[in-house]
Amino acid sequence: MGCSGTYDQVMDATDPLRDNGIGALDKLSRPLRDLRVSVTDRCNFRCPYCMPRELFGPDHAFLPRSELLSFEEIARLVRAFASLGVSKVRLTGGEPLLRRDLHVLVATIAATPGIEDLALTTNGSLLANQAQALSDAGLKRITVSLDSLDPERFRALADTKVPLETVLGGIAAASAAGLPVKLNTVLRRGVNDNGLLDLVDFARARGHTLRVIEYMDVGTTNGWVRDEVVPSAEVRERVHAVHPLEPIGDEGTAERWRFADGTGEMGFVSSVSKPFCATCTRARLTAVGELFTCLFATTGTDLRAVLRSGATDEELTAAVRGRWAIRDDRYSEQRGAGATDLPKPEMSYLGG
Repeated sequence: MGCSGTYDQVMDATDPLRDNGIGALDKLSRPLRDLRVSVTDRCNFRCPYCMPRELFGPDHAFLPRSELLSFEEIARLVRAFASLGVSKVRLTGGEPLLRRDLHVLVATIAATPGIEDLALTTNGSLLANQAQALSDAGLKRITVSLDSLDPERFRALADTKVPLETVLGGIAAASAAGLPVKLNTVLRRGVNDNGLLDLVDFARARGHTLRVIEYMDVGTTNGWVRDEVVPSAEVRERVHAVHPLEPIGDEGTAERWRFADGTGEMGFVSSVSKPFCATCTRARLTAVGELFTCLFATTGTDLRAVLRSGATDEELTAAVRGRWAIRDDRYSEQRGAGATDLPKPEMSYLGG
């Protein structure tokens, strides 16, 4: 991945916003509030829309450990982001629970001044044995990716030998550890959308929040076609016909709706049919320390080089602020206007 600018250029770009007390604003006046941190590019699933096996097979060269940010480096970057207004951090991957002793990093980030919400996204396969330690370390909530409750379809969609029961056990363990659980489902027309109501019923019965995400053209290897997108409006109509819904409002990237009978809520992420670029406050940090200002950005900024060059905390913070100050990403609003042809990093690299 390339860097979007030299260190000196990034530093120079901070001048208009330096030390003015408002944190960081981009070119479209969007503040920096949310940070997703990938802790590894490795995953034990091969979901076709993220890490198709034909491209991420046994010979695929994952990043050597020496290139990954250490926990200390991640913590230092989180402090820099927090000083600019970030209050929400989500750990991701790859599969973040493959990173050894992740609870140690969780404890450090949870103690960072300004961080109010610390979450984690996982495929759930390793969750049962780690849920309590993560909760004890200060994790606030957890999101599990779950695209089907049919065992055979689950295996096909995840392209894994891990049985569905293992993931469901991880979800149960997270709940038992006191962690609120969200279930993320990517619906694809003709692939898994006929299992929607099973997922709704599963979430409602257990007090979890189901969040349905429109199938997106992330990366360049997932074979995305618009015909497989199930728009959120259609999903809501299908659910509403069985379980009436009422709008609550928006929260970050998701539209929130509650069940009229009082048994919880659902969320809808409509990046394709109803882009939310205008209110996006999220940055992404890869496992090797590249800052991406959009899930669909073509390049990132190398913060690891800044870290390992001996930069002070002030210089590191200035580098982050400077990159955010020149951010003008709004890919989802421009989708279809030639933007889909641009090269994009894979989701497994950026973090889900």
